[in-house]
Amino acid sequence: MDFTSKKVLIVYFSKKGENWYINGLKDLSKGNTEILAEKISKFTGGDLFEIVGKKPYPDGYEDCCRVAKAEWTSKARPELLNHKDAKAYDVVFVGWPCWHGTLPMAVYTWLEENRSLEGKIAIPFETNEGSNWGKGQKDFLAALPKATVLEGFAVRGHLVEKREAELEDWIKSL
Repeated sequence: MDFTSKKVLIVYFSKKGENWYINGLKDLSKGNTEILAEKISKFTGGDLFEIVGKKPYPDGYEDCCRVAKAEWTSKARPELLNHKDAKAYDVVFVGWPCWHGTLPMAVYTWLEENRSLEGKIAIPFETNEGSNWGKGQKDFLAALPKATVLEGFAVRGHLVEKREAELEDWIKSL
């Protein structure tokens, strides 16, 4: 796909602070999904938009997991601090860290605000530490019945910096 002729938006949800990293915890000043989103923007020239919840997630990994699990269990749609309408864009990349085997609930909130990206090309990307997509790619596809969803890109978070060539090849393959 020639991204120079398309208006591209890269939407992402990411977690800074204490994260699972390889086989333990690590404090990250920038979340892995944010780093991946910035790289996608570099290759496509797309605009960046970070999904941020009105109520911040706890910085600590275990506390954040408890909140995320409660949201997932109740199918919550957390209120967002910021909003971005995707109407003006042709292609929308949407990225997230794999939480409980799927998308964080704040991503669902954003997707619903944008009426499932009706008529858009939607492209998922995801970071994880071993679960690969979990059900995320399948759940993303199900949330977008009126969009054209292309093949996504998943990478282990701790490898985001080392997979730039692979990321570029994937983008070129779209």
